[in-house]
Amino acid sequence: QVQLIESGGGLVQAGGSLRLSCAASLRTFSNYVMGWFRQAPGKERVFVAAISRSGSSTYYADSVQGRFTNSRDNDKNTADLQMNSLKPEETAVYLCAADLLGAARTMGVNYNGVDYWGKGTLVTVSS
Repeated sequence: QVQLIESGGGLVQAGGSLRLSCAASLRTFSNYVMGWFRQAPGKERVFVAAISRSGSSTYYADSVQGRFTNSRDNDKNTADLQMNSLKPEETAVYLCAADLLGAARTMGVNYNGVDYWGKGTLVTVSS
């Protein structure tokens, strides 16, 4: 059974940093585009970041560009999201996603092809 397990969420003050990690039980992890989304209470799921299969290309939502960094380790089957200068409005559940056939470049446009989702980790940014 495939699992994506996020960790690293918690409570942080505005301007602070957190590092999220996604551990994937995918046999061919390097074949998957990995992404991060977030969902605030009562709101839709929105794209945050995506990373290509090799890790050589990363894509970000405009709102996090320059503050968040997406990375992956194909030997360890993990994908990380370093988040700096966090804002209260970024309080949300952050979810990891794995897409076998899609492109990292378009994950933010259409995530209907995502094959697996994690259950998420809660990030709370206090003002």
